[in-house]
Amino acid sequence: MSEQILEKTESPEQLSEILLVLDKEKMKIMAVKGIDENGKLETVEPTKKNQNQFMRVDKQGDLFSNFFSNFFSQLKNPTNFSFFKIPAPLTVNLAKEMQKNVDQPTSEGDKLMKQHEVQTEPEKNHKQKNKNNMETTQNTPDTNEYKYKPEQIDWETMNNLGLSKEKLEKLNLLDPLLKGYKTNELVPVSQNLGTAVTRMDARLSLQSNDDGQVVVAIHGIRKEPNLNFEFFGHSFSQADKNNLLETGNMGRVVNLVNIKNPNETIPSIISVDRLTNELVALRTEFIKIPDELKGVKLNDEQKQTLMEGKPLYLEGMISKKGTQFDATLQFNADKRFVEFQFDRNNYNKQTQDTQRNQSQEVPKTFRDKELDKEQYQKFKDGQTVYVSGLVDKKGKEYNGYITFNKQTNKTDFSFQNPDKIKEQAKPSEAHKTQTAVNSEGKTNETTKKIKEPLESGQANPNNRKQQEQQEAQEAPSKSKGRKM
Repeated sequence: MSEQILEKTESPEQLSEILLVLDKEKMKIMAVKGIDENGKLETVEPTKKNQNQFMRVDKQGDLFSNFFSNFFSQLKNPTNFSFFKIPAPLTVNLAKEMQKNVDQPTSEGDKLMKQHEVQTEPEKNHKQKNKNNMETTQNTPDTNEYKYKPEQIDWETMNNLGLSKEKLEKLNLLDPLLKGYKTNELVPVSQNLGTAVTRMDARLSLQSNDDGQVVVAIHGIRKEPNLNFEFFGHSFSQADKNNLLETGNMGRVVNLVNIKNPNETIPSIISVDRLTNELVALRTEFIKIPDELKGVKLNDEQKQTLMEGKPLYLEGMISKKGTQFDATLQFNADKRFVEFQFDRNNYNKQTQDTQRNQSQEVPKTFRDKELDKEQYQKFKDGQTVYVSGLVDKKGKEYNGYITFNKQTNKTDFSFQNPDKIKEQAKPSEAHKTQTAVNSEGKTNETTKKIKEPLESGQANPNNRKQQEQQEAQEAPSKSKGRKM
């Protein structure tokens, strides 16, 4: 049984941990409360009175690593802080011990703090997070070779993330995962911790941990690539940064430190995952350049250029439509194939367009309720769809109507049918005509269809409505008389 599986007998208190932080300027241990919209760290005193304000995080390895990576990347001035992960029940007491060591350092106190310290990416040179990347990308399997078996996957944990086997198969994502690849699209991941619910979009991959167990790696979306710290021992030059930000590829081969053997370096190329902004490395020995690209045979010099991760401008290629075109080509470490760089300065635009396209994709589920084919087609076309069997936070079922708003790329929900509400809000035919008569002082064909306000045998109006209708019909003739 995987270590990632949460025991059902454990309470949310036991399942979660608390982040403590040491502000290196104030030299004070505090409990993390969150990050404000300006990237400033919010903290509270680590006392029992403030326990309800402590940020609780999942103590599972992969989930915590992914959470902390995203958390750290959003933080302003991250190097000013050191973070510690503490079991929730022990937070207050351990915080006191750590503060004592900050005030009067001892060898035992240092040992305690190192035991619970969370290594930030710059401190560990991205080793832990990017170790997974290196294992995935540097041990590239053949296209038809399966690296993992379905029975090796901890499906109980996957189900807790909202990723059942049936769902992955339906999305055509299980096969590439078993072959050792990352999913080629973002997948919605959810985790219910009892006192908190986490939902995020991420790419997934399968990896083997140190015990040989197959675990799922969650590659969350980063605001931007982290280029200010070493990556497997490589410090990015300004030219490296410019290339990665402009094209998504660094454009040269560098020697990266092998995590399993620090004395060994591995010639590799580096690219940016355009869906998540994560850095990805690939050994040069796994780079495969085809003999021909779009009808143009490559010579040895051209192949060598691509092997070195450099851009190659190629002329005379033939598109699927049979037209000739020229383009810049480059090998991408994340995609693991030669890609076209029609505009080497459009990486940021490509990234924005990719993320926009992801957000514009019409979701097939609403509040964990999957739409059937007929519902989805109507929903996709902008029609209102009735959905039953939705469940609220208290576990009670409810029904409602959903419509996909193409302008905001969001799903609008209503307990009443919005189409009927609009229909009821439309003015009646008689009301339209009366408005036209009163405001324009003239009649039209629609006016003629209205019955006389006075009924047969009735000399004078007997109510206010008939009085108003009679005055409205008489108004045009009076106006016309005045003009004459």
